[in-house]
Amino acid sequence: MKILVLGGFGQSLVNFRGPLLRAIHQAGHSIVAAAPAGSETVPQALNQLGVRFIPITLARAGLNPLVDVLTLFGLTKLFRRERPNVVLSYTIKPVIYGSLAARLAGVPKIYALITGLGAAFHTSGIKGSCLRFSAVCLYRFALRRCTKVFAQNRDIADMFIRERIVTADKISVVPGSGVDTDHFAFSPLPEGRPVFLYLGRLLRDKGIAELVAATRLLKVSHPEAKVYLVGDIDPNPASFSAEEVAVWQREGIVEHKGYQADVRPYLRDCTAFVLPSYHEGLPRSVLEAMATGRPVITTDAIGCRETVFDTSKADPLSGIKRGLNGFLVPVRSIEPLAVAMKILAHDRDMAVAMGRESRTLVERHFDVGLINNLMLKAMNLTPGSSN
Repeated sequence: MKILVLGGFGQSLVNFRGPLLRAIHQAGHSIVAAAPAGSETVPQALNQLGVRFIPITLARAGLNPLVDVLTLFGLTKLFRRERPNVVLSYTIKPVIYGSLAARLAGVPKIYALITGLGAAFHTSGIKGSCLRFSAVCLYRFALRRCTKVFAQNRDIADMFIRERIVTADKISVVPGSGVDTDHFAFSPLPEGRPVFLYLGRLLRDKGIAELVAATRLLKVSHPEAKVYLVGDIDPNPASFSAEEVAVWQREGIVEHKGYQADVRPYLRDCTAFVLPSYHEGLPRSVLEAMATGRPVITTDAIGCRETVFDTSKADPLSGIKRGLNGFLVPVRSIEPLAVAMKILAHDRDMAVAMGRESRTLVERHFDVGLINNLMLKAMNLTPGSSN
């Protein structure tokens, strides 16, 4: 069969969907991927996976209805020309407009992967209420004819059912995108000063402001500690600016390393991984850190809490929950985040033990081969299956 995978950013097809694309190709299907290119290396990288790439125009952010209508017409034209048997879309705009376009183009099987809820479901005030109402209505309309919807955590699935976006029989939970545990091999914790790593876009709802503030508190007791921010300054309005990041660097609070094609050296060199996000689907960056054998500090938020196992009850003073492989701190917190960082900076033996648990847990629950098999079976794309 011919499978078309639609994403919002070309590099994400390689970084986040590459193993799934390879698995679909190895199952004997013809596969096409479409997204805004973003990088000249994307077509070549996808070609090595057996995937033909089609660059498209699609605004990941913004609320211009004319632009979105043009996107819908463009995708419908693309699907009619390519005539795929299956369309799989992920992230909010590709899911909404890709699913609608696939229906208009008469695609037989339409699948959607919900990787997170996004700002529309987490913005407060009147603006937030309007965004949420619009997103719910668009999701209901777009997903009505989908064959199946995949959600990357149970909280998202339950919310979609509760909001009557989809029925319970149409949505399935898959535990994230998985991680290649061979590519992200276990590495012993480094000796020396504590190093904390954040990996991702520098967006406000990733908790970057809280991380910077917590680092100021950490450096009072551990001035030798380092905090690295690895990731791009994003065109998204919610991104911090280059000027803001430069101020932090001049203060000596954090070091911004920018985008890195290969993050493994940074994972190997860190003591612990920190993601103080307000919400996630199921964060791939955390899984990569766990595979490398690093303890995790993240928030007790949708998508994040699934990465720290067997947590204790929240400490009545700090709100921190300790788990087998790390800590959960309250969303938008500063002092609890700093406390968790101080604990791991001070107690290397704890960091080592939690890191070993991280590796064991990711092998058991989040290996990319397990996740891909779940999705291929659900879409009837395994060898010998019929669709």
